[in-house]
Amino acid sequence: MQHSPGFLKLVQDAKTRIRETNIHEVKKRLDAGEKMIVVDVREESEWARGHLPGAIHLGKGIIERDIEQRIPDRSAPVVLYCGGGFRSALAADNLQKMGYTKVVSMDGGWGGWTEAGFPVTRD
Repeated sequence: MQHSPGFLKLVQDAKTRIRETNIHEVKKRLDAGEKMIVVDVREESEWARGHLPGAIHLGKGIIERDIEQRIPDRSAPVVLYCGGGFRSALAADNLQKMGYTKVVSMDGGWGGWTEAGFPVTRD
């Protein structure tokens, strides 16, 4: 997907303040049984086509509104992902501003996850 320059500038700015991880590290942590909350921030239609096993859905448009009800513990480890790692970076920036201290964005996102052949699910 070709992103607009303004969007890319916004994402790059957010990435200066957030922590990122990658698909391989997330897979390793999940395989090890590490406790973390994986959050898919893509649109509902994207979620319906498939998502990471065990993930919850809080789309980018509503995550700031609903996060405190779904994940009240601001110190819980949270991994956010989207299609490629841009929307999740923006969401991670906002969640940090809301006081979430262990939130990371998964660079590579759904696209990288599926390209690597990692497991997916559809509810």
